[in-house]
Amino acid sequence: MFKGQSIRVEAIGGGIVELCFDRGGDSINKFDARTVDELRSASAAIATANDVRGVLVSSAKNVFIVGADIFEFTAMFALPESEIAANTAKQNLVFTTFEDLPVPIVTAINGLALGGGFEMALASDYRVIADTAQVGLPEVNLGLFPGFGGTVRLARLIDAALALDWIASGRPQKPEAAKSAGAVDAVTPAADLRDAALVKLREAIGSGQWKADRVRRRGAVSALNAESFARLEAAAAQTARHFPAASAAAELIGSSAKLSRDDALVREAIGFARIAKTPTASALVQLFINDQAMKKKARAYAKMAHKVERSAVLGAGIMGGGIAYTSAARGTPVLMKDIAQSALDLGMGEARKLLDKQVQIGRLKPENASAIAEAIVPTLDYSAFNSVDVVVEAIVENINAKKSVLAEVEKRVRADAILASNTSSLSIAEIGGALARPENFVGMHFFNPVPVMPLVEVIRGPATSDIAAATIAGYAAAMGKTPVVVKDCPGFLVNRILTAYFVGFLRLVHDGGDFERIDRVMETYGWPMGPAYLQDVIGMDTSSHVVDSITIGYPERMHLGFKDAIHLLAENGRYGQKNGAGFYRYEADEKGRPQKRSAAEARELIAEAQAGGSREFSDQEIIDRLMLPMINEAAVCLEQGVAGSAAEIDMSLILGLGFPRQYGGALKYADILGLPVVIEKLARYESLGGAYRATRLLRDLAQRKACFFD
Repeated sequence: MFKGQSIRVEAIGGGIVELCFDRGGDSINKFDARTVDELRSASAAIATANDVRGVLVSSAKNVFIVGADIFEFTAMFALPESEIAANTAKQNLVFTTFEDLPVPIVTAINGLALGGGFEMALASDYRVIADTAQVGLPEVNLGLFPGFGGTVRLARLIDAALALDWIASGRPQKPEAAKSAGAVDAVTPAADLRDAALVKLREAIGSGQWKADRVRRRGAVSALNAESFARLEAAAAQTARHFPAASAAAELIGSSAKLSRDDALVREAIGFARIAKTPTASALVQLFINDQAMKKKARAYAKMAHKVERSAVLGAGIMGGGIAYTSAARGTPVLMKDIAQSALDLGMGEARKLLDKQVQIGRLKPENASAIAEAIVPTLDYSAFNSVDVVVEAIVENINAKKSVLAEVEKRVRADAILASNTSSLSIAEIGGALARPENFVGMHFFNPVPVMPLVEVIRGPATSDIAAATIAGYAAAMGKTPVVVKDCPGFLVNRILTAYFVGFLRLVHDGGDFERIDRVMETYGWPMGPAYLQDVIGMDTSSHVVDSITIGYPERMHLGFKDAIHLLAENGRYGQKNGAGFYRYEADEKGRPQKRSAAEARELIAEAQAGGSREFSDQEIIDRLMLPMINEAAVCLEQGVAGSAAEIDMSLILGLGFPRQYGGALKYADILGLPVVIEKLARYESLGGAYRATRLLRDLAQRKACFFD
């Protein structure tokens, strides 16, 4: 009856036709422009065929449909708002035409039905779902709300407040929850799905109830818990400053509740176009694309890498224990070596604590946790090191100690074993210079806490081979991390760009800025914590060392030339949370967690170093003086090839720093501001130092009217 590249329609007997999603050359189904066009043609073929009494919608993949093709969004969202609205309305007419076929429609949901996939299912009369499947509308995670009729059809199928909750949260829903809500009509074992869906379709053909149900769904919203809706609407409004999609969806559903389906769909198309043009949507869609690019690179590294069947960790502290736990939990057995039994006990204790937590929250069964613990073998010697493929050194951050330990372990491992140093700022070239096989040596910078933080920097020294870098990147990916391969330089990538941010902060404080107000402004702007609070969490002793080693490497942009607040506090024994006193003072709550309080002593110390006294700065000046050095340094890193792409730089900042997602990373944020605006802002502050002197790449792109993400 119809056969396209993504959809086919076949008669299967008894007046029933099956519309099957089966995207050629792909393991999943998704709604791209081609598939929407094929749905239009398939609907026309069904409408004009003789003797069709019902339609079964199915999937030939392990999923139903995972959603829209996000890679098409960037081009579409570059269009004027009116064109986006018209295009969305045109696509929605395809779903409406299908929904209005003069026969009952039943969808068999065999796997994930997300976004446009669930919206396709909502356009049918009834839905039968496998007990292993899930449905959901996760568009809010891209800064959007559903645009294929999801806000309209779901709110007319289930209680509108619950529909808003599903849309605003973006959470996938399990089969029983979907059935309880009324979003699906039956749950069945996966093996019985097709038969159960056909039974439901034949019942519909025989009863005619589908016609009455369809009339109801074409009208206004029939079920709305006003109290619940108002509560959800208020919650969405609280996040609207940075993430406006949920609040916009609430307004849309509320204002369209009394409208017919078709009139509500018109409003949805207009609203979708408006939200698609927000900076947040642009940033989050770009993050999705960046994430996919990094995953593709990780897969390429894994193909090139040597297989890692057993690893070893040197140093059994909190960091070493976290690395060993993460490796074992992801299926790679690990030796954990230290020179003291007490350190091994600490490392094993850290691993067991992490495993116990996973058992307590139900993510691991006790027997699985025991098996993971047994895959970590503590040792005081090198006797079993000839069996490992990778060694990760995680001892104290001292270059001489690292050189000595790595030179020793190199003698105890196979010639093809890869050695990696977990360091946040030390020179990989210098450490590797002490090795006989520097080609097998690479940096592997985990972020703390290891089990939680998703990024791992893989640092190539001047002699590091492609195989060594790929093997460590592949090992990081096998541990569930996102690897980014970077060049060896002071601070590598993430800490280097973060230090530029700290330089802006320290200069602002020196010029009279109130650090508590700076924290409030930057947290309101979107950072999880302000720069002063972040210093307290890192520890002033640690941070002063890192800032020194990195700023010395880039004196033309990062040299301060004055006694800064971090060193001042460190010299006065105020190390932050670790000893209860830093920029703030800390008191433990009833659960032992440190609670931040103002500290008059810190204010007095810092005031002494503010030669010009205190000054008031506007919120915008605070934001600019901290964010512009980040943008500039990120551009320098791209210009110098520290990382391979703008996507890798921005994703590293998101994953490694908690850079506010709604801005997409430093380079995407520059694109959102507009590079000419960035250049103008930098020029305004250029007298403050090289951190505000626009790099060549920024100037070139601005002159060509280009951007980092074309």
